[in-house]
Amino acid sequence: MNAIVALCHFCELHGPRTLFCTEVLHSPLPQGASSGDISGQNEQAEEEEGGIQMSSRIRSHSPAEGASADSSSPGPKKSDMCEASGCRSLAGGHPGYVSHDKETSIKYVSHQHPNHPQLFSIVRQACVRSLSCEVCPGREGPIFFGDEQHGFVFSHTFFIKDSLARGFQRWYSIITIMMDRIYLINSWPFLLGKIRGIIDELQGKALKVFEAEQYGCPQRAQRMNTAFTPFLHQRNGNAARSLTSLTNDENLWACLHTSFAWLLKACGSRLTEKLLEGAPTEDTLVQMEKLADLKEESEGWDGSEEEEKPSSQPDVVEGQELSKCSPETSLTPDCNSWNVAHRRLSVFRSLRHMRQVLGASAFRMLAWHVLMGNQVIWKARDMDLVQSAFDVLRTMLPIGCVRIIPYSDQYEEAYRCNFLGLSPHVQIPSHILSSEFAVLVEVRTATRSSLYPTLFDDEQSLNKYEFVVTSGSPVAADRVGPTILNKIEAALTNQNLSVDVVDQCLVCLKEEWMNKVKVLFKFTKVDSRPKEDTQKLLSILGAAEEDNVKLLKFWMTGLSKTYKSHLMSTVRSPTSSESRN
Repeated sequence: MNAIVALCHFCELHGPRTLFCTEVLHSPLPQGASSGDISGQNEQAEEEEGGIQMSSRIRSHSPAEGASADSSSPGPKKSDMCEASGCRSLAGGHPGYVSHDKETSIKYVSHQHPNHPQLFSIVRQACVRSLSCEVCPGREGPIFFGDEQHGFVFSHTFFIKDSLARGFQRWYSIITIMMDRIYLINSWPFLLGKIRGIIDELQGKALKVFEAEQYGCPQRAQRMNTAFTPFLHQRNGNAARSLTSLTNDENLWACLHTSFAWLLKACGSRLTEKLLEGAPTEDTLVQMEKLADLKEESEGWDGSEEEEKPSSQPDVVEGQELSKCSPETSLTPDCNSWNVAHRRLSVFRSLRHMRQVLGASAFRMLAWHVLMGNQVIWKARDMDLVQSAFDVLRTMLPIGCVRIIPYSDQYEEAYRCNFLGLSPHVQIPSHILSSEFAVLVEVRTATRSSLYPTLFDDEQSLNKYEFVVTSGSPVAADRVGPTILNKIEAALTNQNLSVDVVDQCLVCLKEEWMNKVKVLFKFTKVDSRPKEDTQKLLSILGAAEEDNVKLLKFWMTGLSKTYKSHLMSTVRSPTSSESRN
């Protein structure tokens, strides 16, 4: 994360001061914090936290070298620093701390002040504002402020106990500065929790020191017995103590460097940018709702005993499918995982492949029933064949309109599924076979060895199968049919279009007709318009034909709950406001 984390202190003599800051460097290290060719007495502390190799090096400087570093620093003058190190973290000539992230080759450098003059000005201004005007009620807690020119700041102010300070406490703040306002706001919960943990640790150490000093020499009673002295004289004679003294921790700055470096690393890793091309589709919304429902169901089953469901009632989930096995094979692991572990190559590769196998007229009849929402029944011995057929046919429908039982040993009613796979011995009721709202595809063994040409070199080719498509209401060859069916067939017959291009055409066609469904839903269900107006609307949409109207009504059942609730809320809000007026 391209940000700076700093610890600030309000000095009673000099006002707000920056004590310690950590910044991210993507370029070579500045001269003052160079970690190369280190000689002399070095102290190296290596820690692993959050995937960062913490390698903090401290180098001893000669007096001349330290003076040179102080003279070129953009920080405050030496005359503005407290004599007791209250405004100072690192001693003069200290090179600072450096941590190397081996994964990204990023360096995290800690100083008392940033070396770059512009960054020093930004941090200085944020420090002053965090400890003066931009504070929470009670002067302790988080706050957000900033602008485009000087950056945006997450600031958390807090008090540290000090037995020698006025009010027995001193005022500090930890600030995070970056130019990306949205990123910083989205990181608020993460930063608040981690920075609050750092503050609690500092306050806990300082409290132990404070209680020990108060036990040995109570300052409150001593101050009450001391004669009154002018405020300025008392103030000038009470220089702030360093934070290492208040916490009795000599390794405080090294620990803060480790915490700040990890904070920058972790905060930058938890959020990633994702390119979103337009609004989410209805299929995406339905998928999100299904995942949320499944998550709630799984959470509801946590800690409870699952009861075995009767084999006579197969499970059906809209947009998903669960396999159904016969009682004789229900105890075998092959049956429960046939669609995962023992799944062979798909028999039907695409809609174009299925059209070539079934023939143009049989495929048109089957596709018509699929688009109208009628029940599609496949009878075959091979479960993989049935599954592949359903995987191909479902691409013509919105996800919310798909209800599949891939294989069952008994017939299931149409309200439970619109795609049903059956074994060959299952008896189908006669009224279903003669119904105009169902279509049956029987997969039989071919009488000739090569009834169909082998289109793909699969281990399971289709030359051994014969497909018979029947329905109580066969689609006449001269029937116009729904508009989307004609466009699908035009795309499938166009050999210049690849399979991937045809898939994208299906996505576009479904979105086009789902938009018409949304308009019709709002017009009829929400606004409650008369039939005459509805007919005019259907003419405008280009869907006045009987088959198009049936298709729109069926696809209306696939609308997401999110869209429906949004429509209802937007319609009811103006009505409620008018009633109040």
